[in-house]
Amino acid sequence: MAGVPGSSFTEKVFGSDKIIRVGVVGAGEVAQTTHLPTLGLLSHLFQVVALCDVSPKQLDHCASKFHIGKDDLYTESSELVKRDDVDLVLVIASDEYHASVAIQAADAGKHVFIEKPMTLTVDDAERVISAQKRNNIIIWVGYMRRYAKAFVEAVKIVRSMKKIEYARVRDIIGYNHLFVNQSGFFPVRFADLSAAAKEDFASRSEAAAEASLGPERASNRAAVSSWRLLCSLGSHDFSAMRELLGPPKRVLGAGGHDTWITALFDYGDFVATYETGHDSVGSFDAHLEVYGDGKRVRVEYDTPYVKGLPITLTVAESDQSGAYIERVIRPTYEDCYTLQYEALHSAIAGNGPVKCSPEDAVQELRTIGLVIDALYPKRMIAE
Repeated sequence: MAGVPGSSFTEKVFGSDKIIRVGVVGAGEVAQTTHLPTLGLLSHLFQVVALCDVSPKQLDHCASKFHIGKDDLYTESSELVKRDDVDLVLVIASDEYHASVAIQAADAGKHVFIEKPMTLTVDDAERVISAQKRNNIIIWVGYMRRYAKAFVEAVKIVRSMKKIEYARVRDIIGYNHLFVNQSGFFPVRFADLSAAAKEDFASRSEAAAEASLGPERASNRAAVSSWRLLCSLGSHDFSAMRELLGPPKRVLGAGGHDTWITALFDYGDFVATYETGHDSVGSFDAHLEVYGDGKRVRVEYDTPYVKGLPITLTVAESDQSGAYIERVIRPTYEDCYTLQYEALHSAIAGNGPVKCSPEDAVQELRTIGLVIDALYPKRMIAE
């Protein structure tokens, strides 16, 4: 099977023109502004046949807005995954539920798409990897930035470099609502969660923090805030950084507070700086830049909440006469969510690889751990 190395995949093979039937778990803001609209526009490849959320009002709203039948709504993911007409389960619930829902779906014989981060803990990541292997299905992790054509082209250029001198990764953006409110998708939130659902979420959240950070750091508000930022926004950066540059050897140092973080990664022959943060300015300043072989190679992202904004590749260098030359390449206006879903369809049809697999995605958790250890040394927290 393409995408699962060593697999003798024989079941659930789809033709390239086969419509894949999707059950969606999670009907919140990300579902309403990116996934459900994109799946609707890709109706020649996907059809949403079932939807699950812990909020009944959220379910009713999305059923009406995205034309999902009332009989196809669930408040328990364990019921949705049993459906014979679901080929793929899309897991975009709160991060705390990613592992349990993905394993439910895999054990029911469904392919799985998990929004990033795949899980919050390494132990849960290993459980997801085991579920993929024992059920011989695709589990796909949603690092959509790595499917942008500008990024794919940048990887080719950087990997051909004889010597990298320096690299920089920056992700300082305004709060999500600044972009979501202008997206034109008009997501709606409801506060009708049951007391039991709220208690379960709080319990899972606390357990994940303690498992990842240890008891001392899990009780430190700043450490938890930093860890949360790195698991959400930061996991995108580390995943793309790793494909572009390979895994870092170590973290030389890190500083910042709460949701403002700067880290320095050691790659042996060069270092890479990483900086991230949130503020109230409506600007999306996200890019990766590599310096080497007399070139500067830069991939620049805009907010994914506004569909169709270009992702660009800029190559800057001097020619033989010393003249400065800058090429700005916009390979496509096609957004990276669309490109990712097209690649997913090809993988399920047996015609393409699974680049962001569970084995791939677990590495981000290890990188996050290195940064957290540099930011909040256990001994310092204990003292």
